[in-house]
Amino acid sequence: MASGSVGPSAPAELEKLLAEHGVTARVRTPQPGELVGELRRAVDAGPDLLITLAGDGTVRAAAELCGPNGPMIAPLPGGTMNMMPHAVYGQRAWPEALHLALETGRERDLGGGCIEGRRFLCAAILGSPARLAPAREAARHGRLLEAFANTRHALERAFTGRLRYRLDGKPRQKAEALVLICPIASKVMRAEDPMLEAAALNPNGAGEILRLGLNALVRDWRVDPAVEDEFCKRAQVWAAQGIPALLDGESVRLTSVVDVRYDPKVCRVLTPPKDERAG
Repeated sequence: MASGSVGPSAPAELEKLLAEHGVTARVRTPQPGELVGELRRAVDAGPDLLITLAGDGTVRAAAELCGPNGPMIAPLPGGTMNMMPHAVYGQRAWPEALHLALETGRERDLGGGCIEGRRFLCAAILGSPARLAPAREAARHGRLLEAFANTRHALERAFTGRLRYRLDGKPRQKAEALVLICPIASKVMRAEDPMLEAAALNPNGAGEILRLGLNALVRDWRVDPAVEDEFCKRAQVWAAQGIPALLDGESVRLTSVVDVRYDPKVCRVLTPPKDERAG
């Protein structure tokens, strides 16, 4: 377990709730640098269920380690965005989500994206907007001057490395960025749809980038004229240099040519019945 937005009492609360449901568990609270090692040890122990009380990045790491045939995962909301936990359990606090999972949960294969051997369960952002991640992290920790400097630096580098991409063998197109969204995180797809939502972002300047950001905050960003939305099972992406990217919120640097595909079975999750997920 890794704690993000949860308080210091969360480990004890989790142990208590699990005990009330007759579940024997070992709760771990690793530091950030110890997270992957602790996850690997937990998976190697062969549990029936791996519970994460953390953010989307931790869920992604757990899914990669568990794979399609490893332990089931119960991703509880304990991070900042919590896209994956909310997609699975609805807009619920983690104790309620845990109760729902243990009382009504059932095993379900979860599909997602695969890119250069890495998996993502919510979304992958390829291109210049991914450079805003350092600014986001600085702002989240209250370092506002650093956040402003990082934002300015990212905007200065925008439009200097446009992407070329091809969806399912269709003609090649250009975009400033390409966002690939998994079915469970998409607002316009069913969770069972066997493909990815592909949104090409084509703002013409810093002003349109800010407008796109505002639309993302106040309404569906798909209505923005700088967005072209399609669906695909496979995407090929090229750039003159390495491609900055965010995979479920984690910053990575990809090679200049990448292949992205839909993977129908990234991992197994413990999820409530469909009509109980909205919360």
